[in-house]
Amino acid sequence: MLQEKIAMLRENESLLKANESLNIEKESLLKNKEVSEGQISALTKSLEALHKDLKDREKLVQDLRKTLEHQRKELNDCRAEITALKMHIEGSRSSQNVVAMDVDVVQSRSLEKYKEEIKALQMEIERLKAKSTNAPDSVGSVYSECMQTEEKVVEVDQNKIVISHPVSMVEVVNSEEEAQSLATHALDDNTIKQPEEVSQEAFTSPSNENNALENSESIPEQNDEPPPEDSGLNPKSGSLRGEADKTGLGTIQILADALPKIVPYVLINHREELLPLIMCAIERHPDGSTRDSLTHTLFNLIKRPDEKQRKIIMDACVTLAKNVGEMRTEMELLPQCWEQINHMYEERRLLVAQSCGELAEFVRPEIRDSLILSIVQQLIEDSATVVREAAARNLALLLPLFPNLDKYFKVEDLMFQLVCDPSGVVVETTLKDLLPAVINWGNKFDHILRVLLSYILSSAQRCPPLSGVEGSMESQLRVLGERERWNIEVLLRMLVELLPFVQQNAIETCPFSSASVSKGAFPSSLLELYAGGHVDWPTFEWMHTNCFPDLIQLVCMLPQKEDNLRNRVTKFLLAVSEQFGDSYLTHIMLPVFLVAVGDNADLTYFPSTIHSRIKGLKPKTAVAEKLATMCVLPLVLAGVLGSPSKHEQLADYLRKLLVEGTMKENHSVKLSAETVNAVRFLCTFEEYHGMVFNILWEMVVSSNLDMKINAANLLKVIVPYIDAKVASTHVLPALVTLGSDQNLNVKYASIDAFGAVAQHFKNDMIVDKIRVQMDAFLEDGSHEATVAVVRSLVVAVPHATDRLRDYLLSKIFHLSAMPTSSSDVMRRRERANAFCESIRALDAADLLLPMSETSCYLPYKTC
Repeated sequence: MLQEKIAMLRENESLLKANESLNIEKESLLKNKEVSEGQISALTKSLEALHKDLKDREKLVQDLRKTLEHQRKELNDCRAEITALKMHIEGSRSSQNVVAMDVDVVQSRSLEKYKEEIKALQMEIERLKAKSTNAPDSVGSVYSECMQTEEKVVEVDQNKIVISHPVSMVEVVNSEEEAQSLATHALDDNTIKQPEEVSQEAFTSPSNENNALENSESIPEQNDEPPPEDSGLNPKSGSLRGEADKTGLGTIQILADALPKIVPYVLINHREELLPLIMCAIERHPDGSTRDSLTHTLFNLIKRPDEKQRKIIMDACVTLAKNVGEMRTEMELLPQCWEQINHMYEERRLLVAQSCGELAEFVRPEIRDSLILSIVQQLIEDSATVVREAAARNLALLLPLFPNLDKYFKVEDLMFQLVCDPSGVVVETTLKDLLPAVINWGNKFDHILRVLLSYILSSAQRCPPLSGVEGSMESQLRVLGERERWNIEVLLRMLVELLPFVQQNAIETCPFSSASVSKGAFPSSLLELYAGGHVDWPTFEWMHTNCFPDLIQLVCMLPQKEDNLRNRVTKFLLAVSEQFGDSYLTHIMLPVFLVAVGDNADLTYFPSTIHSRIKGLKPKTAVAEKLATMCVLPLVLAGVLGSPSKHEQLADYLRKLLVEGTMKENHSVKLSAETVNAVRFLCTFEEYHGMVFNILWEMVVSSNLDMKINAANLLKVIVPYIDAKVASTHVLPALVTLGSDQNLNVKYASIDAFGAVAQHFKNDMIVDKIRVQMDAFLEDGSHEATVAVVRSLVVAVPHATDRLRDYLLSKIFHLSAMPTSSSDVMRRRERANAFCESIRALDAADLLLPMSETSCYLPYKTC
């Protein structure tokens, strides 16, 4: 008693000293608080000043914006005036063209009227010939007058060039009777002059004051040869065509000058309506620099075009490329792509990526795998995910247009670079679009497989080992970084995508009759022929001589926590069994992995030439066996025997592993942590839960103590992968059975499993069952049970309900108040440490406690 009093006095003194030190620390904290408050007030004042300055700057910016808007409006007004002037000039030019066309119309109408007058005069002469018989003396005079009478036809051109053409009025009178009829007729001078006057009136145009009239006279010969009526019209038609060409070029020039000024003032959502005008100007303008400027306007039509707008622009570019041909597409469109490749907006770079795939068809073949491929390669390095995705998709479109396979290895490197892209969207596009395109274009599938496996292994091998102790199991495992983990995952996805190609390649190169392969699977009869070893079948052997060994090597470098990658390998193995058939799974695939895990296997269906390679997979040292159990056994359970056709064999294998394997030479052994981990990984797949719980119940009701302890350990690791229903119907009954066992080791092993259940479930019914069972353990009063209960519940504190936390707090409060009867210092220290750990966990969970309760366990809180 005296010693305890002395100890209590010493402890009281130490507490007083601690209290004094806390008071001193409190005073220093108060001083620091005052200093901090002063700094805060100073910072607040400076912040207010900054806010005021910021408001002044904002006002200045607003004023500047208003000034800019005013200047912009003035600039728009000036541009509108300029446009009006241009339209006025164009209108005046068009009016001149209309006047010239009117002159042509008047000329043609005058010619027709003149011909009609001549015919009327001839009819009048014939009438006079019939009546006149008595005027022989006047024949010569009339004849001379008729010979001297002629018409001067004037043609007016808009270029002020006038062409005259003489037309004879009357024909030569060949007989004297006609001369007499003309002489005896009362013919006055007006009869002869009337056509001449009509001609002069018709061809005099008052609309054009600048036109000059010229007259030329010619006397036709008296051989009845008709005058050439169209001699003045052919030059006119040529001049019309030339004028039309000039007018078209003028219109294109005006359009090219106006478009760059119009585009900025058109609403963004309506700018695509300008595309036909821009395309027309680019296609028809004769000046190369102007076309380049318009092409630049086309690519920069919208600042940040969305998907629909990009499609409209690209359709316009494709149409333009069809119309202008290969050379202009290369010289004018592709340089614009190259200029936009480093644009600040990803939408514009995305437009460049889309143009590479769609414009490649309209350039020369040698440009496709040089310039366009270089553009795509640079876009693959882009920082924007959507640009890299578009580059992958358009590279797939580009490959069939390549003239040869000279750039195959460069394209393959780009493909693997895209497969390992950090964005899942880019990876998905590469696997779905680019990968099949590369396979179909390059026809080098075997090379892709070799490179893929080497990339998978190198991604893990370049990571540092888990331990530096040479020869240990941890030295074989690798600490994967985020980048390496992602690369391995996407490369395994790529391997799954290639599986149908592997199968098809093996079927197409089958050296036996095609009837041996049924619906893509490889039957036993075919495998027997293959086992004869008389022919080579490398495409078929690749799977079990190259792929499986490399995957085994990979998983032997993965630590226990890398369940995601192990799950990827498992899915691949399940896909292989589905693609290649049950016979391949039973006779080829299963033996390979059984040998790799250290079991015996039947190699009957393997050619003798590769027996040594398969047997070389068997672990040869104790460390290798332990590593194979931890890394390869999960694949055997979930990936090979996990196939739907092998569930019965999986149950037998598990029973042998967990039940029969623990009984060796009439004495039981505990399951290794590696075997427990393999079963845990199997339980990550929900479809195997029923099978596992059936075997676990056999272990729970067994009379073997070690088997019961193994069952408790397995139940503990399985808890995170089950739901509340399974926990209530399977796990808790098994744990209650184990907790009621008379053997203390079995009972204590179940306590940790109860803690795992409390950690993962908040169901009130489950919590109540755990509390009842924990009370039963504490009633035992043993030191081991108390420490085990407290530590198992401490693990559950961060995730447990308030009821369970209150329960743990009350138990700590009760247990700490009870005097210890043990004189063992180590046990008392272990008990105190358990209580301290629980109190820290409760404090970390922000559980607020009354001061009266806190004072009761203050000695433990200072631990």
